[in-house]
Amino acid sequence: MAKRLVSIGECMLELAPAAQAGLYGTAFSGDTFNTAWYARHALPSEWSIDYLTGAGDDAVSERMLGFMTDSGIGVGHVVRVPGRTVGLYMIELQDGERTFIYWRGESAARRLADDTDALDRALAGADVIYFSGITLGILATAARARLLAAVGAARAAGSVVVFDPNLRPRLWPDTETMCAAITEAAAHCDIALPSHDDEAAYFGDADVAATAARYGRDGAGLVVVKNGAGEILVRQDGVIHRFTPPKVEAIVDTTAAGDSFNAAFLAAHLTGAPLGDAVAAGAALAGRVIGGRGALVDLG
Repeated sequence: MAKRLVSIGECMLELAPAAQAGLYGTAFSGDTFNTAWYARHALPSEWSIDYLTGAGDDAVSERMLGFMTDSGIGVGHVVRVPGRTVGLYMIELQDGERTFIYWRGESAARRLADDTDALDRALAGADVIYFSGITLGILATAARARLLAAVGAARAAGSVVVFDPNLRPRLWPDTETMCAAITEAAAHCDIALPSHDDEAAYFGDADVAATAARYGRDGAGLVVVKNGAGEILVRQDGVIHRFTPPKVEAIVDTTAAGDSFNAAFLAAHLTGAPLGDAVAAGAALAGRVIGGRGALVDLG
């Protein structure tokens, strides 16, 4: 039976360090797009995946949409914004850890929720809707409200809503605004996929259990708390499960570690795998991804 996942957010042009020092390669990436790309590899063929974003009318936007299509990701609901383009970011690496420099002022993705009717059409009939705190952070206040209203209506109609808080304070006017928006979004989701280090920094969670409990109180029936190389805690319908991920020996680039975990976990969970197997699938893919360079690594 055909199933459909809609991922919402921003895909950007990535400049990532190449193997030779001082050189950079280009690619397309962005947190929710990374998850859609890896999910396309992990989900069976009866699942279709659409990406809801904005694109300009320039050559880079066309390249981005061509890459999505070639990757098996639908672009039929991408919002075209004349005069805009694709955001750009550059990765700087030190000992496998990354920092980012962004240029996203002209990003068309900021306009993805301007048209309520188009938004409703994009989400209509979706089995699963996936978005993140970055999705919310790039939108103006009114556009965030439109997006959450559309997600809430789709959920009421039967869609499963998945939310990765992905806290990025530079996208927000202040921490208070960010945390309020994240909490509001959490009330619209069935599955939450937070990262504990972010949650501890901005919500003050004492441990992974506190993070899971807070998202459970907000309304998520299933919460998977990622914790770097540490213990992964899952709260399902109030019951706590703990998993220890395998050690990764060679870490090259941690870009998209969480995004790829989300993709493999969701693919396994949505196709009926036991909880432990779904967590193991997420950890295994994330381990492969951080052994390569850039967000999207060749899975062979």
